[in-house]
Amino acid sequence: MAGWTHRYARINGLDVHYVEQGNGPLVVLLHGFPHLWFSWRHQIGPIADAGFRVVAPDMRGMGQTSGPEDPREYDVDRIVGDVAGLLDHLGAEKAVFSGLDFGLFAAYDLAHHHPDRVAAIIGLENPFFTPSEESPLTLAARQAERHFNHIHYFTAPGVADRDLAAAPREFLRKLFYALSSDYHYLDVWRRPPGTPYVDALPETPPLPWAWLTEPELEFYVDAYSRSGFTGGLNWYRAMDLSWAYRKSYGGGKNPVPFYFIGSEQDTDLEGWHGPDPLNRLAEHHADVRGVRMIEKAGHMMQMEKPGETTAAMLEFLSGE
Repeated sequence: MAGWTHRYARINGLDVHYVEQGNGPLVVLLHGFPHLWFSWRHQIGPIADAGFRVVAPDMRGMGQTSGPEDPREYDVDRIVGDVAGLLDHLGAEKAVFSGLDFGLFAAYDLAHHHPDRVAAIIGLENPFFTPSEESPLTLAARQAERHFNHIHYFTAPGVADRDLAAAPREFLRKLFYALSSDYHYLDVWRRPPGTPYVDALPETPPLPWAWLTEPELEFYVDAYSRSGFTGGLNWYRAMDLSWAYRKSYGGGKNPVPFYFIGSEQDTDLEGWHGPDPLNRLAEHHADVRGVRMIEKAGHMMQMEKPGETTAAMLEFLSGE
């Protein structure tokens, strides 16, 4: 932690916060929701110590990075502009990108737009853009007629923003636990339509857990209490815009070297990428270099199994 340097910049119309450590080839770590740069806290130091310059930004609308209120400002063009602008600000032609959830999708989008700026991608949990003739928000609305669906719950303007802001600690604690290997996340689908997310999530054992302490949770609670949740929710509200935009890729494969790290109990691999996604990586990536699966870990793998996750990342980085 002593090696972290917090920096601030004006990039693509945003006030951007990022953490930096180390010198050498650039590695950029991109988070999703409701994460922050802090979700990479176990990886930043070891990767920097291995001879890399590591940068972990707060993504648009989350943490200390500003974000517009309009969901249309979270479309593919804006996000690609954020990431390319970060490279420009850092004085770097290219970087290895690693990401989770929306952060990983941002890396995929950048590779489709500017492959010359992406040395490689190390993807966590989300193996590819899942093809669908139905837009994501349409699918979520249809599923929400039968049971609780968090994507649909997030889309109504103001509703989730208000609910989550009223109980940030309870929401974050419950969600982090539900996404871990300690719980089967898809059990939240057993809740009836109209259930607020906080009520759909399971109760948790008291902190500390084996992989999360009270001060670590408080870091997220404090950040989202200050920023609110609207920025993060807007990434979901823009999902149909992004889905429509990505049709322009025409089924083309990610052209840059690709490495994948998944976890055996990940909800995304189970529920969102179709049957047997690992055997379909070559359908979506032109140059699959390696695949690792982390045992006894859920979607919070960076925190649940930090040693194993970081070791896999370092192994892949040694090949670049």
